[in-house]
Amino acid sequence: MIELTEEQRKELREAEPSAIDPGTNETYVLVRKSVYDRLKGLLDDEWTVDELRLVLAHSAEANGWNEPGMDDYDNYDAHRANSCN
Repeated sequence: MIELTEEQRKELREAEPSAIDPGTNETYVLVRKSVYDRLKGLLDDEWTVDELRLVLAHSAEANGWNEPGMDDYDNYDAHRANSCN
């Protein structure tokens, strides 16, 4: 593990802190370990199509897309076409 310099600590306060490896010219985006720990499961490329669909379904449900009023969005184009005539 490395210890950060004051300049590096200032960079971490930016909205999207990044670092460049001068040897490879590769750019890295830096995140706190707590954020990485939450995201690393999503970075696993071993997900099956069914697992991805399940995650998307849970996400949609958690964000209210299964609520009755949202059915109008499924028929938006038909409603709009009828109201324009």
